[in-house]
Amino acid sequence: MHDVRLQSHKYGLAIHTSSPELGFALSNFTDDSRTATWNLGRDLSNLLHQYLSEFMQPQTWVDLAFIAVAKGPGGFTGTRIGVVTARTLAQQLDIPVFAISSLAAVAWSHHTTEPSSVYAVQLPAQRGKLHTAIYKPNPESNGLIPLLPDTVLTPQAWQTKLDACGEHKLIHASNNLGTCVTNVLELAYFDWQQGKRPHWSEAMPFYGQHPV
Repeated sequence: MHDVRLQSHKYGLAIHTSSPELGFALSNFTDDSRTATWNLGRDLSNLLHQYLSEFMQPQTWVDLAFIAVAKGPGGFTGTRIGVVTARTLAQQLDIPVFAISSLAAVAWSHHTTEPSSVYAVQLPAQRGKLHTAIYKPNPESNGLIPLLPDTVLTPQAWQTKLDACGEHKLIHASNNLGTCVTNVLELAYFDWQQGKRPHWSEAMPFYGQHPV
């Protein structure tokens, strides 16, 4: 574990667009943090850039050391525009992008309030299926280890996985995930501290299903 800290004048920015709730979080991880969410529904894609520009003030783009983005699963259009925005900014600024699972962010939000040894997360998907994942906290409590990576399952197949995984906390994720943006930022910062610097081109949306 490398304890790499940001310089206090540098910030991490997180963007969450994989649900109708737009979320931003910004922090230098010492003494300056803020977060904001808006339930924009179908207007999210039209208003994202305006809201982001306003949210960034008084900081500017050059204050950013890295960007984190919720990569899905979630809504197809929202997820795509969030990842594209993160990639575009990071390319222009020459900084890394951490693409964080929306389900991992939900699991981590529960870990910070209701610690458990295993988290099973489900989110409604299309055609009666479920987005699913199972995570456990890693021993240093600075992130999550996937026991079942994000995947789409029928309710029956999911129940089989749950029965096999032993004691766990089952989390029913809602379609409004923007408030988990702080958890997206935290998970990305753990990776940053471990010396990871993913190139912007590696950030890819995870849809789970083909849009219909």
